[in-house]
Amino acid sequence: MPPLHIIPGATSFPNPLLRHPSKTLTPKPRPLSALLQWNRKPELSGSTPRVTVITSGKGGVGKTTTTANIGLSLARLGFSVVAIDADVGLRNLDLLLGLENRVNYTVIEVLNGDCRLDQALVRDKRWSNFELLCISKPRSKLPLGFGGKALTWLVDALKARPGGSPDFILIDCPAGIDAGFITAITPANEAVLITTPDITSLRDADRVTGLLECDGIRDIKMVVNRVRTDMIKGEDMMSVLDVQEMLGLPLLGVIPEDSEVIRSTNRGYPLVLNKPPTLAGLAFEQAAWRLVEQDSMQAVVVEEQPKRGFFSFFGG
Repeated sequence: MPPLHIIPGATSFPNPLLRHPSKTLTPKPRPLSALLQWNRKPELSGSTPRVTVITSGKGGVGKTTTTANIGLSLARLGFSVVAIDADVGLRNLDLLLGLENRVNYTVIEVLNGDCRLDQALVRDKRWSNFELLCISKPRSKLPLGFGGKALTWLVDALKARPGGSPDFILIDCPAGIDAGFITAITPANEAVLITTPDITSLRDADRVTGLLECDGIRDIKMVVNRVRTDMIKGEDMMSVLDVQEMLGLPLLGVIPEDSEVIRSTNRGYPLVLNKPPTLAGLAFEQAAWRLVEQDSMQAVVVEEQPKRGFFSFFGG
């Protein structure tokens, strides 16, 4: 019998013996490409470019880390990606990508006519189909005229550039729900909401969900970050299933707590590039796969100990 392989987003097992345990069926041989999910490229769903804002409301939950890792995962899957750091004066995406020394121009210089758009785009040397675009330089203030219309113009310019439109435009949204948040979500047609399993993050995530829906963004998926299964089993942390029931959003991914995040941040080397891959890096890759195909995962309940009740875990 061929070995079983976990396929992201799958809702059933490929082995018919597991569906009908009372029957003795001989499984038919399956082609290798059907068993090995990573041997095929995911099918891009929806019209391109997909303009996705990555937001949370609360700071420090992992928006920039998610943008960097999902963006490079998409590039590794063969899609062209432009990541926009929309945090004015407090940009960090260039640091996580290790591109801080190559940012010579920003969107402000493009709007002022000091440079061309292609000069402000920083191409990653590791994956040439990934580009970074920063709104402004550190410690600088945004002009009064900059807002949602200016960012929409920028996105339209990326769509119409001579080199071709990118498949994905990822917007790293600043924390809070002030003018920077409104500016970042204006050109987006879908959103990825980052949250952690604590009440403060969930309250802010619920508030941001309402604001996104008021702005006309209906395609909202969430990523639950910094999950610790040991604390979930000890009933010291809310489970992924509890988070999903509270927010009522489709689940794009579950990222476990990983000490490698700090190391990768300090090195400017995203987790998804690590060899061998870490658990968090694999979770980001699976989330990117689901984002491409506009898929989601299901949180399931696993009974760990009958005396202590049911505990929520996450699955694919």
